[in-house]
Amino acid sequence: MDSPRTRRGRRALSAVAITIGLVLAVAGCGGSGDRQSDKSPGGSSAPARSGASGQKQSQAPQTDSVLAEVKGENGLTLTVTSAKRDGGGFVTVEGTVTNNTGTLWVAADWRGDEQELARNGGSIAGASLIDQKGKKKYLILRDTSGRCLCTQFTGGVRDGATAQWFAQFPAPPDGTDTVDFQVGAMPPASVDLSQG
Repeated sequence: MDSPRTRRGRRALSAVAITIGLVLAVAGCGGSGDRQSDKSPGGSSAPARSGASGQKQSQAPQTDSVLAEVKGENGLTLTVTSAKRDGGGFVTVEGTVTNNTGTLWVAADWRGDEQELARNGGSIAGASLIDQKGKKKYLILRDTSGRCLCTQFTGGVRDGATAQWFAQFPAPPDGTDTVDFQVGAMPPASVDLSQG
């Protein structure tokens, strides 16, 4: 017999799988098929986001609009490019992290302090959304195995490289339009929520 928590976890995982499938389908349908037009001076192609088990790395900057950008003391730059409410009662936050630390970055301090999150390895599992208006902190969603619904930085991020990430959280109540995204020792990034 499934508990309500198990059903919610399955629904969230299904929503993630559908979202990733749609993103990949849309990305595969785009373009004219002319390889030369992809290399035009003004254009750049954004790397595709992979699932929770890995990420694509790119030297080129992300072309999405930037909602917030914060810099850490050690040379990391965190950029938030999207923060959308989804129909299932959760918020998906996406962005990039650029490693200018001079060494391989493995996201060890981003995985969170909870023992359950240690199994996620180098990931963004320790991220949170803070609703200043409602005075609440929202932790990252997890599946029934304790895995975060977020990006894992498998193999780390090379120096000078940029990696895409995503993280899903329970949605704050309607009327809360701005939240602070925070992870590790990075400063909080204030972002406006949009409807997905």
